[in-house]
Amino acid sequence: MQRYERQMQLPEIGEQGQRRLQQAKILVVGAGGLSATLLPQLVGAGIGQIRLYDADQVALHNLHRQTLFRQQDIGKAKALCASVLLSQCNSDVLIEPEVTHLTASTLRHALRGIDVVIDAADNFATTYLLSDACKTHGMALISASVLGMQGYVGGFCGGAPSYRALFPQLPDTAGNCQSAGVLGPVVACVAAIQAQMVLSYLLQMTPSPLGCLVSANFRDWQFSQFRFDSAAEPIEESLHFIDRSQLLEDDLIVELRDREEAPASVSDAAIRLSLTQLSTWTLPTYRRLVFVCRTGLRAARAERVLRQRGADNIVLLAAGDR
Repeated sequence: MQRYERQMQLPEIGEQGQRRLQQAKILVVGAGGLSATLLPQLVGAGIGQIRLYDADQVALHNLHRQTLFRQQDIGKAKALCASVLLSQCNSDVLIEPEVTHLTASTLRHALRGIDVVIDAADNFATTYLLSDACKTHGMALISASVLGMQGYVGGFCGGAPSYRALFPQLPDTAGNCQSAGVLGPVVACVAAIQAQMVLSYLLQMTPSPLGCLVSANFRDWQFSQFRFDSAAEPIEESLHFIDRSQLLEDDLIVELRDREEAPASVSDAAIRLSLTQLSTWTLPTYRRLVFVCRTGLRAARAERVLRQRGADNIVLLAAGDR
C-alpha cells in the first residue's frame, strides 16, 4: 500500500476506499486525447482492472494532445501502445486492450463484469449506445466531450438520469477535432475532471458525481456545473444505433453519403438519398429503414424528418471508417 499512502491519508479514502479502487473493474471506450490524461490518473490511483476499447492507430496529428504515444508509435494500435505504457506505470493494474470498435453487437461482451463505464470516445453514436446499455443494466456512465477550447463531463445512469434525458436529440450539426481543431491542455483538463468523477463514484463520495454536469470554456475562462437529478427520461427513445452485423435481409438501407464520400456503401442494395430528398420521398409501408452516414448526425436528422411524416420503424448506422 506504500504506493497509495498519500491518497489513503485522505479521510474519504483510507484503506477501505483503496480496496474499493483495487477491486474495481472499469470499461474505457477510446484511447485518444481524453484517455491520455484519464488513464494514467486511474492507473496511478490503483484501479484494479481496465478494459480498453479502441480500433484506431496512432497518427502524427494525434501527438499534440494524445500524450500516451510517441513518434515511434505512429501506425501502431492505440489500445496496445497504451496498455504497454500503463502497465509500466503500475504493474498491479490489469489492462485488457481490445483493438476493435465498440458497437451494438460487441457491447454485451464489453460490459461483462464491469462496475463503471467511461465514455472517452467523443462520438455521439457511441455515447447513446453506452447510455442505453448503462440505463438498462443500472450501471454508471461517466462521459466527456471536448471541442476547440471547451468541453464537458457528466455522470449518467446508475440511478441518475441517462444521457438521453439531458440530450434527447443529436444536434443538426457538430464539429470534430479534424474540422474545428482542439487544444491539448483543454483535453487534459476535461479528462482530469472525468477521472475525478470516476474515482468519486467508486469511492462513494457525496454528493455523487452521477446527475452532475461540469462545463469548461477555456476561451472565456468560464466554468460551471449543474445537477440534473430530476431530468425526465424521454417518453419515446428514438436514435437506435445498430452496426453492420445487425442488418436484416429485408432492411431498406438508405445511404445518406454521396458516392464521393462513400464509394462503397454498407450494402450493395442501399439506395442513396440526400436529406433534402427525404421530405418528398415515398415512404415504404412495412420495411425497417436503416439510415447510414459517417457519424450518425445526418441519420438522426433524417430520422426526425421521417418521424414527422409518420415513419416509426427506423434505426441508424454510423458507418465511420468501420
